[in-house]
Amino acid sequence: MPNRDHVLALDIGGTKLAAGVMDRDGGLRSFVRTPTRAEEGPDAVVARLLALGREALAAAGHRPDAMVAVGIGCGGPLDPVTGRVLGPPGLPHWDDVPIVDLVTDAFGRPARLENDATAAALGEYRHGPWHDVRHMLYLTVSTGVGGGLILDRRLYRGAAGNGGEFGHVILDWNGRVCGCGQRGCVEAYASGSAIARRAVEALAGDEPSSLRDAATVTAEAVAAHAAQGDPLARRIWDESTAALGRAVAVMINMVEPQLVVLGGGVTRAGDALLLPVRRAALGQAMRPAAAAARIELSALGDTVGVVGAAASAFLHLDEGADR
Repeated sequence: MPNRDHVLALDIGGTKLAAGVMDRDGGLRSFVRTPTRAEEGPDAVVARLLALGREALAAAGHRPDAMVAVGIGCGGPLDPVTGRVLGPPGLPHWDDVPIVDLVTDAFGRPARLENDATAAALGEYRHGPWHDVRHMLYLTVSTGVGGGLILDRRLYRGAAGNGGEFGHVILDWNGRVCGCGQRGCVEAYASGSAIARRAVEALAGDEPSSLRDAATVTAEAVAAHAAQGDPLARRIWDESTAALGRAVAVMINMVEPQLVVLGGGVTRAGDALLLPVRRAALGQAMRPAAAAARIELSALGDTVGVVGAAASAFLHLDEGADR
């Protein structure tokens, strides 16, 4: 019989794939990751994901039949009921991918699909140091921007399972085109891919910049050169944190959380991201909401996607047991 205290977790991102085996208490028995290489299309990415899952199982010393379930986190839009991914902006050609069926067939265990940021919110809430909090908003700032909500200590999924798409809060209806097809979304300004894209556009001009010497222009490179005082990089970074801070202020006004947690790859910049976002968000939110909220970086760091996918699988098992 499978061990009801262990699940395999798979995290599908636009930049990286990650996998791990986790127990019910949040203990990671293994954690592995690899580049997504999303441009290769869904068949190649799914094959790589399944191989990574097998690697995570081997690293934990488990067989697939020792797992009670598989949790899958992926950016939306998606349908968690049918287990299909429905064209996330960061995953080209993933227009109707039956990921749950593919994972179930590969590992012989029931699988559960959850929006990755929704799952990460649950993982951060259950296994981070936030146990005194009733209302928490989680925001992932990575290839894209996503989010999740804990309301009255319960995970909020929304009517179609994609609630918390905070990356598509519109800051400027005449603004930059977003990967979702709309204009002016926060994702078009503050995601890692958008920061890099805007920097490349700026470098097309004549303005001198040490960023031209970077091997690859990434959000991480923009943050590093901004910290070193490069004016072009500083301008791009400041615009990005200002946009993110404004979006967080909007979210604080809507939800009035006690805690906003920022996660995702762009947050590796640490205080260079956290402090200006915190200052902008709390300075622009309505006074009672701002007074009630604090803004912190993720306690789980790079493992939050895997921990979240696993926590979502356990929650789904528990919800089924309660019926």
